[in-house]
Amino acid sequence: MTYLVIAVVSGALILGAIWGIYGNLQKKTEGFLVALAGGALIVSTVLELINPAVEKANVLIALGIVLLGAGVFTGLDYLVKQKWGSDSGGGLLAAITLDGIPENLALGVALIGADALTVAALSGSIFLSNLPEAAGGAKEMTENGASKRKILLLWAATALILSLAALIGNWALTDVSEELLAYIRCFAGGAVVASLAIEVFPKAYKQDSYWAGIATAIGLVLAFYLNSLG
Repeated sequence: MTYLVIAVVSGALILGAIWGIYGNLQKKTEGFLVALAGGALIVSTVLELINPAVEKANVLIALGIVLLGAGVFTGLDYLVKQKWGSDSGGGLLAAITLDGIPENLALGVALIGADALTVAALSGSIFLSNLPEAAGGAKEMTENGASKRKILLLWAATALILSLAALIGNWALTDVSEELLAYIRCFAGGAVVASLAIEVFPKAYKQDSYWAGIATAIGLVLAFYLNSLG
């Protein structure tokens, strides 16, 4: 089950890239899907990462690490934008990698001793986030003149890196203490929160205007429902 979930989540990057290169992706559709994924990630981050962590560790330290995770992601994201530009496909690819590594580490940790329903909201929302973001990034790279083969290979390599991050999270952290796992979850949760504020919701509103608000609520409701099944 672990390998299946990781393959599906990371495979969304490859499917999204294929969609962006060869398909017809409307901006409004992409914005709606990104907002829906963002709404789901709000719930997943709080219920699957931060809330279980603060119950098993020192609350002040745990919440401080949430802020640390947000700060680290924000700083790295800023550096990426300075190097590649905020609207380039390469910049988006780098941002997804930076965002995806803590997300997938957290996914690997969440899979430790958990059944599929427990992590359905987290893995499903990451899938929904990866799919349109990869499609939009691949489309921009195509429009900038990069070869389709090279673009697809870049996104496949990114999917492999994120899969490895999830596997590392699942393998290497199996025997660590609950308190350390809690702090790792908090760091990942902070990084995800920062990515929602910086990358996800601004992009969704830019592309789909006020419908992004409805899509976010739909994603939130779906994630709550999935979580209730666990």
